Order: sequence, then structure tokens, then C-alpha cells
Amino acid sequence: MKLAILSREPKTYSTRRLKEAAKKKGHTVKVLNTLKFAIDLEMGYPDLYFKQKKLSQYDAVLPRVGASLTYYGTAVVRQFQQMGVYCVNTADGILNSRDKLRSFQILSKYHIGIPPTAFVRDKKDVLPAIERVGGAPVIIKLLEGTQGIGVLLADTLSTATSIMELLQSQKQNVLVQKFVAESKGKDLRAIVVGDRVVAAMRRVAKGQEFRSNVHRGGMTEAIELDDVYKETAIRASQIMGLGISGVDMLEGKDGPQIMEVNSSPGLEGIESSTKLDVAGAMIDYIAAKVDFPEIDLRQRLTVSKGYGVTELFMPKGSEYIGKTILDSGLREKDINVLTLHTEGKVIPNPRSDRIIKADDKLLCFGKLESMKELIPEKTRKRRRPKMQQLSKADLEVVKTAEK
Repeated sequence: MKLAILSREPKTYSTRRLKEAAKKKGHTVKVLNTLKFAIDLEMGYPDLYFKQKKLSQYDAVLPRVGASLTYYGTAVVRQFQQMGVYCVNTADGILNSRDKLRSFQILSKYHIGIPPTAFVRDKKDVLPAIERVGGAPVIIKLLEGTQGIGVLLADTLSTATSIMELLQSQKQNVLVQKFVAESKGKDLRAIVVGDRVVAAMRRVAKGQEFRSNVHRGGMTEAIELDDVYKETAIRASQIMGLGISGVDMLEGKDGPQIMEVNSSPGLEGIESSTKLDVAGAMIDYIAAKVDFPEIDLRQRLTVSKGYGVTELFMPKGSEYIGKTILDSGLREKDINVLTLHTEGKVIPNPRSDRIIKADDKLLCFGKLESMKELIPEKTRKRRRPKMQQLSKADLEVVKTAEK
């Protein structure tokens, strides 16, 4: 495998370790400065130049894009993607995780623990927002920041209001977030590689500092996460669209609370604490993806006109409840069940004798017209009024799509 590590700092611990691990495993690897790329755009020929020369062919890219270079760095990563080069973390995945508001918006859609969070712009909304997340003390965060920079603890309502108003007067976008008191001064960092946690540690703040980041003097200890915390970290990473990530969690009384999903996690603290070859695990994962690439189903299925992938919900009263997948008649309708979500479990490629239960969700591939017919009548009626609010031009687009 020929691997490119995108980094402006080749001598940092993380970049050095990744390069060493790749070489040790027999791969060709180069560290390329993200700012030395030029992006060329031409119909049908996306291309990249590095230091004024056309870039040679690479099998994979491992982005280590710093926060200050998010826009240009993700543009370079996106260009690699357009050229068909495997990127372990995509441009969209990096953008999703880098913006704290965006990441919490995405995570909030799923049944995954996050502290109550609010984002406000109007001065009049500050006090109600603080009350909604549980009142003082609260955490106030700048939308972009790493290593604990831009994270403040406000002990009282008046202090929180003053901080919010000051930051807003400086045109700063800020979040207000519930302070998880039982986890004060400590958090968990899990390194997720693909669909597994390869290492985890607990970070404990020094003295009265409430931020436990290693860069702020926090102490670390290796730990073995239980299954609930592992599952939460893996799901958060996958929801963000990342192949490799560092997931920071608080140990709340109701279970894990996601604080941040980092697309470029540092390796020094986790490797020193756990004595594990985290860099090697990352390289192995990338090499396996290059050798056995996964297909983006959404892009491939556009080739088959009239076919697609959708998720079907089975409400109480559905005629399919109590039937097996085989007896449901879905296959006769040219519909194949790819994954079954039932009672909190995800079952890929379910057996034909699996019984469909109320509130199950079926991820299906098949004829779109047949799958539309499975949408309950009540759901169709609820959706219809929303369509009437569209403009005439939008209604024509919807009608065309339905045909």
C-alpha cells in the first residue's frame, strides 16, 4: 500500500508513530503538507498537484487536518475522494466532527447519550436556554476548539449570562451545555478504529482544573471499557462518518455522555497510558480497506432505475406483524431485507424465519414503487399537508420524483 499522511507537522509524536508503523508493516508512506497542494478542477478530470508537480498515485490517505486548516484541509481530502483514493476519514466526516454544534445536532437524532445542549443568538434567549439545560453551573463552549481551548465553566447564573454576552459581543458562536457534576474533572477517551475500540483511557484533571485534557496536565490511566461505553463510542464515530476517531465521553449517572468526536486524535497520551500499538491498528485497518474496499450502495444503486434502499417502519396494526420475513411476501414484491432493527438490536442479513414485530425497522433494497405501497395510510395522510406548503416549483419536483 502507498499511503499519504496529510500533516503540517511531520515531527509530532502522532505523525511520527503513524509513519513508523506503516513502514514497519512494509508499506510505502509519505507525510505531505496539506498547504502545499493545489487543486485542479476540469470536467471529468479532478487532479492534485503537490509542490507544483502532479501528484503521483496513492492507495490511501490518512488526514491529520488541524482545526485552523479545516476549510482547505477538507477541500484537499474531498479532492482525493473525487480521484477515487480511499480516505479513512472523509471531508464530510471531518466537518461533522469539527463543528461542535453540527456534531451535537447529528447525534441528537439518535438514541445516544449527550448532555442537554442549547445554541442561542438572541440575548433574550440566554437565560431560558441556561434553565432548559438544568441551570448553573453550566459549561460554555466555543463552536470550534481543541485541547480544552474555548471551554468555560460558569458556576452561577449571573456569571454564565455575563460570559455568554461577552462572547456574543465578540461575534463568537457559543454553546451552553449541562454540567455533568458526577464526572467533574475526569472523562474517558476511546480510540475507535472501524467497528471496534482499540484502546481506552480515563483522564483526570489536575488540581481544581475541570478540563481533563492531557495538554492541560491531566493524568491518564488505561481502562477496559464495558460494552455499553464501547457501543456508544463506536456508534458515535460511525454516525459522524469517521473510520478512525477519538471519542470523549463523560461517566454520567445515566450512562455515557458524548462530549466530542475527534477526527485527528493524538496518540501520545493513549499509547503511553495503555502501552498498545494504536498507530499499528490504524495502519492495519487502512490496509484492509485498500485490499477489500466497501462499495457505496447509494451511488451504485442509482444505476438500477426504479430500485433503491429505504428504511421501512412496522407500526402496531401492520399486516406484517407476526409473520416471518419469508411469509411476509416481501420477496414476491421484489423487496429484500438487508438489516433488521428489533428490540434495540441490529441484525444484518436476517434469516427468512425471523418474525417481524411491532416497531421493527427494516432496511430494504428493492423496487421503490413496491416499497412506497408499504407506507401506512396514516403516514401518507400526515405527509400530504406538508407538501401543500411547498412552492409550485417544488411541488412539480416532488410530483416528478413520485412518478
